[in-house]
Amino acid sequence: MVKVLEGSRVLCQIAGVCSFLITESSSSRSLDPAEVNFYVKIPRYQEQAQGGLLTLLDALRNYLDYTGAKKVCDRATCGSCTVILGGKMVYSCSVLAIEAQGKDITTVEGLSTNGKLAPIQAAFVENDAQQCGFCTPGFVVACKAFLDKHPSPTLADVEKGLGGNLCRCGTYAGVRQAVLAAANTMRGGQKNG
Repeated sequence: MVKVLEGSRVLCQIAGVCSFLITESSSSRSLDPAEVNFYVKIPRYQEQAQGGLLTLLDALRNYLDYTGAKKVCDRATCGSCTVILGGKMVYSCSVLAIEAQGKDITTVEGLSTNGKLAPIQAAFVENDAQQCGFCTPGFVVACKAFLDKHPSPTLADVEKGLGGNLCRCGTYAGVRQAVLAAANTMRGGQKNG
């Protein structure tokens, strides 16, 4: 469903996967997804958007209020801003918002369904895979993207596959166990605990 919000924003939410359009429209009507061309146009920040300076991370956090992805390094080195863009894991701080046109964007907010945690989210809780929690959303999305490509990973696969996400609290053992537990649950196995 696509709904025009607050005059200058349009948010398209399709099955928990967020795609977006920011427009000048001030109407408050629902749009058919077929009517929507995806682009970024922010009246007050038109030059920034047209100049290609608006990152996907800033668009998500500052204009769409999707704050799960965190702005930490702002240089694509820590993984705290990880989202899934068009089926591929990306650091949203290093992707221009204009590059997201017409692509599905999955943030940590889009992983749960009807209030039920996704298997990777539940596994993070069950395996104590977070401490301060600041890096957790990026890790959860990275783990989801990893499991989409590697549904039966080994511990070595997980270590290699998540090498681009950093945790200052050192929860790596819990994160690895969470990925293995989620993979097992997604394959129909029993939950831990």
